Amino acid sequence: MSGRARSAPEDGAATVLVLSLVGLVLALTVGALVVASAVVASQRARLAADLGALTGASALQDEASPASACAAARQVVGGNGAATQSCSSDGSVVDVRVMVPVGLWPEPAVARARAGPE
Repeated sequence: MSGRARSAPEDGAATVLVLSLVGLVLALTVGALVVASAVVASQRARLAADLGALTGASALQDEASPASACAAARQVVGGNGAATQSCSSDGSVVDVRVMVPVGLWPEPAVARARAGPE
């Protein structure tokens, strides 16, 4: 027999355990990043919808036409990194629906807001 000592059955078990833990931590980190990106996009969509609806309602209060009120709302929505899906005006109330793409999620974040005196 050569001068080598026989290895114990536990040799290498710590390596497998550490690699498993590293894999678990990486998987949890990626999952947290996906959820965080969806939450951030959702908040951006809500903010853009709220600001767009308020801008449109303010324009209506200044006696703008419904078309120009929606144009002002679209401009504010676009300035906040969102895309306007729809904008409508019913009297003095403006209803805006927007979407924001989510980088790590298959569906965009969508939000809706209404503003005006009721």
